[in-house]
Amino acid sequence: MMDRSIAARTNIFAGSLDQHLFSSAPGSRPGQPLGWELRYSIVQGVASALHYLHDQFDQRVVHRDLKASNIMLDAAFTARLGDFGLARTIETDKTSYMEEAGGGVHGTVCYITPECYHTEKATRESDVYAFGAVLLEVVCGRRPRCDIDGFHFLVDWVWRLHRDGRALEAVDPSLDEDDAERLLMLSLACSHPTPAERPKAQAISQILLRSMPRPAVPPFKPSFVWRRTEGSTPCPQRRDRRRARS
Repeated sequence: MMDRSIAARTNIFAGSLDQHLFSSAPGSRPGQPLGWELRYSIVQGVASALHYLHDQFDQRVVHRDLKASNIMLDAAFTARLGDFGLARTIETDKTSYMEEAGGGVHGTVCYITPECYHTEKATRESDVYAFGAVLLEVVCGRRPRCDIDGFHFLVDWVWRLHRDGRALEAVDPSLDEDDAERLLMLSLACSHPTPAERPKAQAISQILLRSMPRPAVPPFKPSFVWRRTEGSTPCPQRRDRRRARS
């Protein structure tokens, strides 16, 4: 059975992270915004859950739909990763999970990695990318899809600010803590377009525990380059994407 700190039960919910971050979220919880210490504790809990799924559970598990609305908070605001409807196990001799031919892309837009649209494979790296999107929501207080300064996606806006040496301008004005830059840089590292360059879940947990330095991040957003390899699927612009949630 999956550890109870990972799988949430409906009768102990205090709502989702999404509901506590954004007043516009369905079922949002009125009250004071989440303070910095609480936000940091929540992302630590999510990182720990991801590390457990990827490396410590009896079988490797990829969640495939990690997002703020699937992170449940109990009465003590302890994070519990929920909605395992899309989760799949990965065989020990493999690094990814793929649906049967034509299965399409699974997950939620803005949390799906660029490479998934080409390979249609779920990997631990694709979960890490989604975690990076959640980190940005927590630190910036904005949704992953938002129109700002000509950008349509939060991650692209933060990459531009980082390039210009202004990354801290992205931080939620209600937060003013030294750890904000640590989380920003970690979120960009998780959002690296190249899967192999993203940190592993174990490293993410250690960075959040401050037992590892924050990751090195390129001075500007690297380009995404996809090279078709043997066994990969064609570019899916012509394939069915209906399974990707908006």
